[in-house]
Amino acid sequence: MDVRYPTHWEADVVLADGGTAHVRPIRPEDADRLRAFYSRLSPESIYFRFFGPHPRLSDREVERFTNVDYVDRVALIATIGTEMVAVIRYDKTGPSEAEIAFLVEDAHQGRGIASVLLEHLAATARENGIATFIADVLPANQKMIAVLRQAGYTAQSSFTEGVVRMTLDLTPTETSLEVTVAREHRAEARSIERLLNPRSVAVVGASREPGGVGQTVLRNLLAADFSGPVYPVHREVRAVAGVRAYPSVTAIDGEVDLAVLAVPAEGVIDLVKECAEKGVRGLIVVSSGFGETGPEGRRRQDELVRIARAYGLRVVGPNCLGIANTDPAVRLNATLAATIPGRGRVGFFSQSGALGTALLHRVAQRGMGISSFVSAGNRADVSGNDLLQYWEEDRATEVILLYLESFGNPRKFARLARRISRRKPIVVVKTGGTTQGVPLGHAAPALGLPDTALTSLFEQAGVIRVDDLIQQFDLAQLLAHQPLPAGPRVGVVGNSDALALLAVDACVRAGLEPRPPVNLGAEAGPAEFGAALSECLAADEVDAVVVIYMPPIPGRREEVAAALVEAARGHMGVAKPVLATFEGRVGMLPELSVDGRDGTPGRGSIPSYAAPEEAVRALAHAVKYAAWRESPAAGEVLIGRGEGSEAARSLVRRTLGDGEGPVVVDAAELLALYGVEVWPVASAPSAEAAVEAADRFGWPVVLKAADPEAAKRAGTIRLGLAGPEALRQAYDDLSRVLGPQTELAVQRMAPQPAVPTVISVEDNPAVGPVVSFGLGEITARLLDDRAYRLAPLSAVDAATLVRSVRAAPLLFGEYGHPPVDVGALEELLVVVGRVADEIPQLHLLELDPVLVGEWGVAVLGARAVLREPQGPRPYGGPRRLGTVTPNL
Repeated sequence: MDVRYPTHWEADVVLADGGTAHVRPIRPEDADRLRAFYSRLSPESIYFRFFGPHPRLSDREVERFTNVDYVDRVALIATIGTEMVAVIRYDKTGPSEAEIAFLVEDAHQGRGIASVLLEHLAATARENGIATFIADVLPANQKMIAVLRQAGYTAQSSFTEGVVRMTLDLTPTETSLEVTVAREHRAEARSIERLLNPRSVAVVGASREPGGVGQTVLRNLLAADFSGPVYPVHREVRAVAGVRAYPSVTAIDGEVDLAVLAVPAEGVIDLVKECAEKGVRGLIVVSSGFGETGPEGRRRQDELVRIARAYGLRVVGPNCLGIANTDPAVRLNATLAATIPGRGRVGFFSQSGALGTALLHRVAQRGMGISSFVSAGNRADVSGNDLLQYWEEDRATEVILLYLESFGNPRKFARLARRISRRKPIVVVKTGGTTQGVPLGHAAPALGLPDTALTSLFEQAGVIRVDDLIQQFDLAQLLAHQPLPAGPRVGVVGNSDALALLAVDACVRAGLEPRPPVNLGAEAGPAEFGAALSECLAADEVDAVVVIYMPPIPGRREEVAAALVEAARGHMGVAKPVLATFEGRVGMLPELSVDGRDGTPGRGSIPSYAAPEEAVRALAHAVKYAAWRESPAAGEVLIGRGEGSEAARSLVRRTLGDGEGPVVVDAAELLALYGVEVWPVASAPSAEAAVEAADRFGWPVVLKAADPEAAKRAGTIRLGLAGPEALRQAYDDLSRVLGPQTELAVQRMAPQPAVPTVISVEDNPAVGPVVSFGLGEITARLLDDRAYRLAPLSAVDAATLVRSVRAAPLLFGEYGHPPVDVGALEELLVVVGRVADEIPQLHLLELDPVLVGEWGVAVLGARAVLREPQGPRPYGGPRRLGTVTPNL
């Protein structure tokens, strides 16, 4: 292998039709592969590429095309299986300019291969200092012209001597980024749609053994009355569960869309190739024996994913429960779970296979129903992010539930969730809060973030995080069947004083605003309940109602339920959610349900909870989520590249030079390019030097330890020094306290009063740059009272970040402190987020302290740690699936 070969350019990609391909740089050993590819091209494709007939490539051409330097001459190819199906290349023609050309095999045209190759070639070009692509295209080659124009880059075209010359500026634009995101979304959604909507299913390893894994999946498929043919595959038996069996996948006499693999792990790899030969489009690997077993199993798991993607297949698993789709047109239960809930509005993703069975059973017990279900197991390929892309467009899914044990790409998750949460609520249970570890076998990195930071990042994206599965189901039944509350004001209607008081107390604890409860008495019947609920819903000061029906002896259950449903449906004002504690029963009770599609509980059905506290807890989450959705620009990050951006990147490159870092620097010059002034500080090796510096800065001044870490300790700073004598005395005093070896520094004194705060950015390898904020008081530091957001920040992100710390009231005029200029602080946070987003070499940035007063903000200290990125950021650049161990 050529030592210059850029391994990091390799990527698995999802194509427009949901299939996959592998993108990599061309190599000299691809000569025969290139000849075979060229032999399959149509005369028209060859004519468009070479502007004339060119029936074969000469040996000289093959050598030139396959031998590149990966700098001035670069070629990327797309492969499916072992075959090359497309190639794109550039040849440098000027200092920052290159000419490009590409070819896609006719059988694979229209699958989006050219677009994704152009994204990757543009990224490699920028890496090599190339800013412009030039392409000469025949006017009749409309497909190539469309690919270039639709990429979103700034493009110009001219027509000379029968050729269209297109010039592309490779600087990323808002349009090019939007195009990339939209294409990624469509492709990944399509890849999941192909899995959940198969026309036929093969179960490989379906034996006659009672209780066997393969037979269990087969019987569940048949019991669900799957809409297409089901093919058992077993090398020795002729039939399984009364269904004709086949000795191999390739022996099946019909097409196969989806294959469930239930064979020993050692045999899975060979089956992947067999399935690819048959034209299978997706795999569910329920077999264990992969990453969860140790290093050897992990290597086997990586090989499984690498080969499957290479042949165009997506993989659910391994070591998973399977997938289900309750659509009446599909009726798919390709899982090990015999109990699948009925049709519903909830999409459910679980990484745990063992837990998935219990979860599905509980959902069915509640009468909720699901739209679709995926258990990802070791999550080697298909992940929660893929399902988010699918459920965003799936009309049958109105609420998304995620049970997560690990993250494959948290930054991408946050981006997707921020967009999707504006339309559909996402409710997450995330385990590992105490350890942030990753379960054995999961193809995912450890986050390395405190659990409070993860919660903050969820809040930024509008994701509702709950503590456990019971809370998740409690909230899901509310969100799936009732409208969102317009505010926190809660009415309580019931026939029990004790339970009503519990509901009121729970509202207060949850930050809601309960109205005085309406007690109807133990003997209240349907008329009283219906009238009270109607009156409560009609009140302007009520945003939601909790109804409590707990008769001391069995009462008129059906009639009371009908009265409640009628009152909720008959309210003509603004839609308001109604929740119930109905005889302590849990779920979507038949008597409280409105018939929906497919006979399942429809919109307007009233969810019931075991106790009023549980109903209030679910309502509190819904109130907070509704407020996030209504906040301005809740789902938008405001990104704009200022004049200082390029200068800042140049400064960082000069600072690092030829080294990789890390390099610790004063961040004042970098921040100045973004319009942020860091107050100058002067070293004071003597008292007289301190006085000279004070004369330059202007009095009064501050004397402190020059080491930023030492300056954080109590007793290491002297404030408000208004003249030379006071400064000299303070110098002698501080030298005695710290010792003569400690270097001291002088800085101008900021106006008082002011609140010290700390702003920092750390580039996390899993999620990218994370902005944190907290107060600089010693108590706040000791309690680690900080809040977090992913960079870049919108104005709303900055505002919520400031208000998320427990000590935030000190900024708003409480506890005897005067209110300070919070607006200036929020503007600074937005700028810091921009710096973090635009400078990939910024490993750490710390602004400490940042004084916030009535007069604005003063950044008194700033330092940065620079180093070259350790690989690509978790999200950014061309589309790619999560990586597995490269096979070189």
